[in-house]
Amino acid sequence: MDKDRFDKIAEPIALVVDDEPLIRMDTADFISEAGYYVVEADTADEAFAFLEKYSFLQLLFTDVQTGGDLDGFELARTVAERWPDIKVIVASGARMPQEGDLPSNASFVQKPFSAATLLEALQEHFPHEVSKTRDKS
Repeated sequence: MDKDRFDKIAEPIALVVDDEPLIRMDTADFISEAGYYVVEADTADEAFAFLEKYSFLQLLFTDVQTGGDLDGFELARTVAERWPDIKVIVASGARMPQEGDLPSNASFVQKPFSAATLLEALQEHFPHEVSKTRDKS
């Protein structure tokens, strides 16, 4: 997908990263239902490569353990340094964040999470956009 196609998307754009296909699909569906256009990646490395080309998205949602060289915490910190306007949600059922794991533009959601829990995390980052979307449904 090229930047011109992304420029035509009216919704905020989110990148969802999880190496488990069913979890990634469910998460992408939750985020899509909240009003985002969703792009998916299997690993943090794949997400980083995507961001190198298309860094104009508004939200990164990443699992901590995604396989590859980077984990979700490292990806979140890299995004905070290079693209500080991108908000980040990090999720894990296996690892809780330790001191210094999460940058200031990130929040943490423990797996398994519900659609309502994810919506709350999204509202923290984008209260206006998410509330408009909920009003339509």
